[in-house]
Amino acid sequence: MTPEEYVEEVEVVLSALSDDTKAKQMSKYIKDQFEFLGIPTPLRRVALKSLNHLAFNENQLFEIAESLWLKPEREYHYTAIDLLDRNSKNLSQLSVQRLLMLAQRESWRETVDSLSGVIGDVIARSRKTNLDAQLLMDEALYHSCLWVRRIAMTHQLGWRLDTDEVRLFKYAIGLSSEKDLFIRKAIGWALRDYARWNPTAVRAFLLNNKNHFSGLTIREAAKQIKI
Repeated sequence: MTPEEYVEEVEVVLSALSDDTKAKQMSKYIKDQFEFLGIPTPLRRVALKSLNHLAFNENQLFEIAESLWLKPEREYHYTAIDLLDRNSKNLSQLSVQRLLMLAQRESWRETVDSLSGVIGDVIARSRKTNLDAQLLMDEALYHSCLWVRRIAMTHQLGWRLDTDEVRLFKYAIGLSSEKDLFIRKAIGWALRDYARWNPTAVRAFLLNNKNHFSGLTIREAAKQIKI
């Protein structure tokens, strides 16, 4: 199946499941910023499961993802992310820049955070052979787009004790002066995730730097540790 045929098949399957009532509810949930078909994620994934066995190379994956992103309904964007996530082993370190570009299109928390997970997987795999794999995240931390900065802060989620602690804490301090809710929560979220595996280090970091962070960040970061 070609990328074009894949996109056409996705459109046929999903359009048949559209539900106007649910679409309005789903759009309202994210402040009516985007259109929806009205298909819950579990149903969407089951409906497209027959396509999961198909294999595509890196360029084909992005061709599909970018074509799906051109469609206004959010379910197509979610489908693109699922495809990239499912095939993340086929993505090279060079794909990170393309993923960041995708994250800046029709951006909101749910797509950005999902793409952050894909980016994290690619970088985690790349850094095993390339110690400079995270340099692009160092640059992303100071990007003009807040969503890219959020990705820089959260890309290590799930890395457990493989987390680059120095970078994590440096990024947290680097973004600590920001007023945006999404950035403040991202800092706390990233610190809380690492605290599951190294609570001592996170506790010490927060105690030594608590004056840098908002109350929201501290509350998010310290949900599982006492400071």
